[in-house]
This record gives sequence, C-alpha cells and structure tokens, in this order.
Amino acid sequence: MSVHYQRHGDIGVIQIANPPVNALSQAVRSGLVNALEEGIADTQAKALVVLADGRTFIAGADIREFGKPPQAPLLPDVITQLEACPKPLIAALHGTALGGGLEVALGCHYRVALAGTRVGLPEVKLGLLPGAGGTQRLPRLVGVEHALEMITSGRFVEAEEALEAGMIDAISSATTPLEAGLAAAQEVLADNQMARVTGQLSAPAANPQAISAMLERLNQNSAELFSPFRIVEAVEASVTSESLQDGLRRERELFLACMDSPQRAGLIHLFFAARSPHVVPGVENADVFKHVALIGDDPLFDRLQKAAQKAGITLTSAPDGASELVLLAPNAPIASGIACPAIRLENIGTSSNSDSALSLITAENGAMVELVNHRTDALTQQRAALTLKALRLSVVVSQQQSLLNTLHTASQQASPSEKQFALEQASRSIAEQGFCYRESDIDLLAVEALSYPRHLGGPHRQATLKDTHL
Repeated sequence: MSVHYQRHGDIGVIQIANPPVNALSQAVRSGLVNALEEGIADTQAKALVVLADGRTFIAGADIREFGKPPQAPLLPDVITQLEACPKPLIAALHGTALGGGLEVALGCHYRVALAGTRVGLPEVKLGLLPGAGGTQRLPRLVGVEHALEMITSGRFVEAEEALEAGMIDAISSATTPLEAGLAAAQEVLADNQMARVTGQLSAPAANPQAISAMLERLNQNSAELFSPFRIVEAVEASVTSESLQDGLRRERELFLACMDSPQRAGLIHLFFAARSPHVVPGVENADVFKHVALIGDDPLFDRLQKAAQKAGITLTSAPDGASELVLLAPNAPIASGIACPAIRLENIGTSSNSDSALSLITAENGAMVELVNHRTDALTQQRAALTLKALRLSVVVSQQQSLLNTLHTASQQASPSEKQFALEQASRSIAEQGFCYRESDIDLLAVEALSYPRHLGGPHRQATLKDTHL
C-alpha cells in the first residue's frame, strides 16, 4: 500500500511509502484521499500529519505517467480535499518537496521541515507550470515577486530561505519527519503555533512592477520559450481573480496550454534522455573501479579529486599494483607496462589520439563528458563510465567515433544561421553509422555542450520530426 494511516496518541499520521522518491502516482493520490478520510473520521485524532518514508518527501510527479491520459483523482482535487480538512493538517518535510510535492505541502495548514530540506517548483524545466495550485497558493504566502522568480527559474530553495520567505512555518531539529510532525502538531494544538489555510489567505498584493520587470527579463533572455510567460499570467491571476477557485481555473487553462505546446514535448524528451546516458546496452552487474591513477595535469583532475573521497575511490598520481583504471591527460605519455584499462582525455575539437582504448571528450562548458569506446569490451567501458559518474561527472557513452567532435565540427563549419541545420544533418549521420547507443544521447550532448536550443529537444529529434512531416 502506497499510503497508510495510523494514530500516535491524539495525532493521526498519513504516511506515504512509494520508493524511491514518493512520486505522486495514481496510487499515491488515491491513497492520500483515503487516508485523509480515515483521519477525519478518527474521532480520537485532533490533528493530522502528512509525511513520507525514505530519503525524501514527495519529489514530484510519477514519470511513468508522463504522456498518458490522467487518472482520477487528479492532483488539484486531492489538494483541494487536503486544504478542506476540518482538523489542523501539518506537512512534515524532509529531503526535497518538489513540484506536486510542494503543492501538496502548500495545501496543508502548517509546514515544518527538517534541516537540509529543499523545496521548489521546477515544472518550467519541462515546459510546464505548476498545475495543482502552486501559482495561486505560493504568491499568497511569499508575494508576487518572490513567487515569480522562484517559479520561472524552477530553482530549488533551501529551508532557511523558505522559512524567511514564509513558504514554510518552522525548521525542526528533530531527526525524523515523524518526530518533527508530531511535535509541530502538538504546538499547533496548544496554540503555540498558528495553522493557516493557504487558500483562505487574502490574495497577494498587486505588484505591477514585478510583473513588468519579469516580462522584460523573459523577453530579453527567453523570448522563444512558452511556459515562463504562461507562469506570469498564472501568478497575475492570483492577484486579479475574484476567488481562489477562479485563479485555480485560470491556472489549469494555462497548464493545459503548456501541455499542448511542442516545447513541452521537446523538454520531456531531454528529461528522459538525461536519465541513463552512461549505460552501455547489454551490460549487467558492472561495478566501479576503486583505484584510479591520474597521469599528467588537467583541470578536470581537480574536480575528480574533490569527489573521490565521498565516492570511496582512491586516486593516485601514478599507476601502481592496485590501479584498476588510468586517466591520461591530453599530452601525458602512456606508460609502458600498464596492465589496467586507460582513458585518454581529449578536449573537444582536437584531433583524436587513439593510443588508448577509451577516450574521454570534454566540452568547453564542462557540462558533460563523452566516454568513447574505440577498442575495448563493453563491460570495461561500463565500469569506467560508472566510475566517472561516481566522481560526479555527467557521462554519455558512445562507440567508435566521438559524437561531440562530430557535432562540434559540423557546427564550426556552418555559418551562424545554418548551425542548427548542420547539427541536425550531423545527427542523422551519427545515427546511421551507429556511433551512438541511443539517438537521444546525440540530443543531450548537443543541448548541454553545444548550446542547441533546449526547447527544441535536440537536433536528432528535430530531424526526425521533419522527416515525419515530409
């Protein structure tokens, strides 16, 4: 069962258990409604607490439901029922409360967070806006300007800032969400803390200066994007609507407009592309190399040193008997007699040096690296990729020839007005020759490393869409 109810003394606890991130699946949504009804009917429960098992509160929507018809109960309806609870309803947050997770918390009457909790409404990164009351309830708590900045950026907010802004009511020193939630509920029942129904708060004060400033910023920096402008309209509706219900209706209209936008489809495509670009198909049970030698000097090595201890990986400046993997700086000579696999670092756009079985191509902005398999087995490439990922690098794996270099060359040879088309043509060639394990890897690299417009979803996606419209 994804959600269950039990009482602790005179406090009813609604506990979500949907690992790994307690995503708001249909089972969780219906479970919340059923547990809420059980808590309301429990005559011995004077207040209710909503919390989640595991390492985090609700981290957002269930990605398995993306692109499928929505199933009842819809999240806006669940939150409306939470907000209407006749008993004080406390949200105990930990880890992250993101997207619909934060909207659930905003529908509760009091929010307490463990230290280190982060909250956010990152829907804009998927071409959407918060569609379950986020654009209406958040401005009532923090004002128009703060809500606009937070929702259009999609950034994560630390607990201290959330408390100062009025988004949450307290930060707890408790060690578990249950302890924090029960203590907060007792404080509310003793009238030491005030629970508030967010939707019953006054509409936020009009702030036309903040609206116009945000529109000016968006027109300067993101004029081609769709959802940020709809976010501004939705937040403005929190001021101008006659009631919360009217504002929620306007939010829903704008949310559905974003859902219908081609940009949303492109950004969702990239979201899925970023989930496992380090995975070599067909390899199972690969583990990380624990002893890595770094030979020569390269700025990337400094980044790896900082991440090594936390990853449990030993880095040395020369290979020894324990070395399992060697990373060679671009100009470092490959030492003779090395028995373990070696990776040669190459900067994007430089001629390929094929003296090692693996190459690691680094882009100028450092956002992603590409691990190219020239002539080793798939298991070795997978172990190397997992090692680099453990060292906090965003890795894409490929074979035979670098995707990044192929795309970079095409881009450099084209005029500014033809760069996008050149990348699209290069992506076709890469896919046809089988250099990529997944066609979405081409899109991810082009967007993250070569500034292909994110909202288009990548050059291969665009080339494929053009093919379907011929």
